[in-house]
Formats: sequence, C-alpha cells, structure tokens
Amino acid sequence: MSSTEREIASQPEVWAQAIATAPTRGAPLAAPGERVLVLGCGTSAFIADSFARLREAHGLGETHAAYASELPHGRTYDRIVALTRSGTTTEVLAALADLRTAAPVQVAVTAVADSPVAAMADQTVVLDFADETSVVQTRFPTATLALSLAAFGAPVEELPAAARLGLDLDLPMDAAAARHVVFLGHDWTLGLAHEAALKVREAAQAWSESYPMLDYRHGPIAVADERSLVWVFGPAPQALLDDIAGTGATVVADDLHPLGQLVRAQRFAVAMAAARGLDPDEPRRLTRSVILPPAFQPAGPTDLIRSI
Repeated sequence: MSSTEREIASQPEVWAQAIATAPTRGAPLAAPGERVLVLGCGTSAFIADSFARLREAHGLGETHAAYASELPHGRTYDRIVALTRSGTTTEVLAALADLRTAAPVQVAVTAVADSPVAAMADQTVVLDFADETSVVQTRFPTATLALSLAAFGAPVEELPAAARLGLDLDLPMDAAAARHVVFLGHDWTLGLAHEAALKVREAAQAWSESYPMLDYRHGPIAVADERSLVWVFGPAPQALLDDIAGTGATVVADDLHPLGQLVRAQRFAVAMAAARGLDPDEPRRLTRSVILPPAFQPAGPTDLIRSI
C-alpha cells in the first residue's frame, strides 16, 4: 500500500481528532463578526474557497478567499488565515509579508509547528496529526475543513462515519476505462470539486475538469461521452443529471456527505494511477512544497509573478 493510500484510509480517525479539538484549536478560525481573508496555493486555495463560503453561511462574518499569488488590492481585514500544509510555500510567505498592514491578526493553519509560516503568523493552528509524507495532499485539507466545520458550529458528529463510507463504497467506474473525469460542485462544494479534479491530475496524470454544476451545460458538457465520469458533489437538479446521462457518461450523484464523496474521489484518483502504471507517491514534476530560490522571493506576490 502506498503512503497516499494509507493517508486516505486514516481520515475517519484524523477527522475525529480534528473535531474533538475544535473548541480550542478552531477558535482562531471562527472569529465571529470579523472580516476575514483566507488564502492558499493549489489544494489549499480550493479549501480556502470552501472555508470562506462555509464561514459566511454560518453567519460568522464576511469572508473572502484568494490564491496567495493573486491577492486583492486595497482591502483591509480583521484577520488573515493562511492555509499551508508544509508552512514553507514561497507564495504564502510572500503574501503574508505583503499583507502585514492589511489586517491586525494573521493566522497560519499548518501541519508543521516549527515552519517559517508559523514563525511569521500571530497565531498558529497546528494539525500535526494530519501531516502527510505524500506529495499529493489528502488528509490535511479534509481535516482542515472538518476542524473548520466544527469551529463554525456545524453538525459534525457523523463526519467520521461519512469518511468510512467514502472508503468502503465501491468505486463508480472501472478506473482503467475512464478517459475523462469531471467534478461538479455548488457553493462550498465547488472547492471540493476543484480539489478532486486536481487529485486526478496529480496522481494519475489524467484529463480532469471541474466546474460550478449549473455552468456545466454552458459548454463543457460538449466533450462528455461514454468514457466520461461526471461526479457531482452535493444535491443537484434532476434535469441536470438527466442531461449529463444523455451524453452516455457515468454519473455519480448521491447523498453521501460531500467530504465523504471527496474521500471516495481520492480513492478513484489512486485507482486511475494504478491502472496507468503510476506511483501516486511520486507524481510527475511535483514536490511536497513549492519553495522558490532566493532570486524568486521578492517582497510581495505581485513582484513574484513579474520575476517568474
């Protein structure tokens, strides 16, 4: 069993630990009434989008999400929340430096307590029990959302059971037969759809896409066929599901909690990798963290982009 598979399988226990510690560990994430910017890169940017939508939905205050390399300009916040598993990502460190005057409090959510981002932030939420050896992230981002949901006051008692279902359910299609995988989401599950598609690209080097579910008919559905798998996170209109089924694609739409669906999608990505003779622990051209050399570490993300 690969490291990626072991870390996927550990999620019921990891989520339970995140939930159990949410009353203390999650307090910097809720911050009721504050205006918050949450940022990250790659997987963390997608989780940031889900985080922002969930925080607003639970009435905790205006929340914006951004890529660390694509910061909003001229805005001020009460709190910046940076998501970074390794705590070493160049763009995140540059963003926090760039935003030092934009908010009085900076919070880092990381798996590594002694990381550079932890040293830079005013407060640190350490999920060391969710750290991973794999390059491909699975349990750290889902644990971050499990912790956040608990901190926001959402019902989370059934989340570990949803993770177990995500591990136990059969995969929806023969991974060797899938040519094209699409993930659709709405509101907070859109970030999960983007993250699931990224797992397929990272682990299996396969053609994957992700869209807001109601936007799928606005062009992308044109390439769906019998070798496509279209996976919907959360409730979807039956008319949309019928339209997708009409292309011949395999459609996945069920009432499993969206985080449980993401666990199942992670498994599918690993199965696709195996079908293609690939090792998910060694994804092509990827490393655990993007750390740029000093020549590419200017003061802020805007300059960083220009340098690259």
